[in-house]
Amino acid sequence: MTTILLSTSFAQTSADHLNQSLLAASCANCHGTDGKPASPAVMPALSEQKPEDLLAQLLAYRNGTQAGTIMPQIAKGYSEEQLKAIAQYLGKK
Repeated sequence: MTTILLSTSFAQTSADHLNQSLLAASCANCHGTDGKPASPAVMPALSEQKPEDLLAQLLAYRNGTQAGTIMPQIAKGYSEEQLKAIAQYLGKK
């Protein structure tokens, strides 16, 4: 029974990680793989931000309280749960 529970827990964790990585993949075009842009002076390094700060910024873009060029349109395409997953995946670990 313990083995089944551990296997289920591991499978869920793996599925969550995969889901997070798939959601965050859309950020790679501008912010680089794993939130580390090729040119940090031009594009913010998401991997250097705390997940809760990153989430607050994403929600502000989505809600229209943070101005931006493309980020407001991109953020509107995600639910709050999806934005949380992205922030957890890309944020500073």
